[in-house]
Amino acid sequence: MSIEQEGRVKIGISIGDVNGIAPEVIIKALSDTRMTQVCTPVIYGSSKVISMHRKALNLQEFNYNTIRSIQEIIPRKVNLINCWEEELKLEIGKASTLTGPYALKALQAATSDLASGFIDALVTAPIDKHTIAPEGGFTGHTEFLAKAFNTNDYLMFLVSGSLRVALVTGHIPVSKISSMITKERILHKLNIMVKSLKRDFGIRKPRIALLALNPHAGDQGVIGNEDQEIVSAAVKEAYQNGILAFGPYPGDGFFGSGQHAQFDAVLAMYHDQGLIPFKTLAFESGVNFTAGLPIVRTSPDHGTAYDIAGKGVASEASLREAIYLAVDIFNRRADYDAANAKPLAFSKLTGER
Repeated sequence: MSIEQEGRVKIGISIGDVNGIAPEVIIKALSDTRMTQVCTPVIYGSSKVISMHRKALNLQEFNYNTIRSIQEIIPRKVNLINCWEEELKLEIGKASTLTGPYALKALQAATSDLASGFIDALVTAPIDKHTIAPEGGFTGHTEFLAKAFNTNDYLMFLVSGSLRVALVTGHIPVSKISSMITKERILHKLNIMVKSLKRDFGIRKPRIALLALNPHAGDQGVIGNEDQEIVSAAVKEAYQNGILAFGPYPGDGFFGSGQHAQFDAVLAMYHDQGLIPFKTLAFESGVNFTAGLPIVRTSPDHGTAYDIAGKGVASEASLREAIYLAVDIFNRRADYDAANAKPLAFSKLTGER
């Protein structure tokens, strides 16, 4: 697809926590004029907040077009939709339950336009779940979007170039991990992963490695039976169903020995098992992609980073990569769906399609 065609992809960017580094990395990433060559960015947030951060960081060269609704979007320009009119008292670098809910307002507005087809993909800047809902009730972007699009078929996928790591379980206490590892859950996540690797990443026959739950893959039952009775069983059934799944591999040496380079993706059993090595290898370039959703959503693979907010030192690399990946996946999905929409009829005479 040509750059001219790619420039038509409309990427919504929710502003995230206004006291964290989200506005800074958005400004820095979109200050690069090459960004509007590949997409039309639309920031969902507040022009007042962006202006305050721009002034505080002395990034006055960043320009954007303020619009009232998505219908006023100007292609190949940075656009901004005001999702609220209130004057917020920013405390850059501090968590605040007074400003936290405005991150949700931006997310809701962007999600509404995404569901209506007015934007093509969504990039979510980092939030603080506690400031949005101190008493609970908001568990994160992924769960919010899964509910908005009425699906439980989603997968947390961390991506950096050819390095792709997904998780069987996500944000749950370590004490509950073992009870959540079932053959059915592993196979469910594997199926989502395979579909995504084919449709979103253009890999026809993906090879997938599964990590073991226990140290040394259970040491033949000495350190737990889950890997023999559950993970291995899932690998065997997946392979019988045509999925090129391998493992389980002991997690401690898998990445250090470079084994991950032999596979198109890795399925880890729990959050830190996958994210610690991933972030070690690709901290600044990593992207969090939610596979399985009917829409495209990516996010930088970092948090609000209050400790460096407002100091001008935050790297925009992960957000930039999140935008690029959203564009790539949107285009690949369109190509894949077009190629598979009406398969050619099989010819009895020639034996060809």
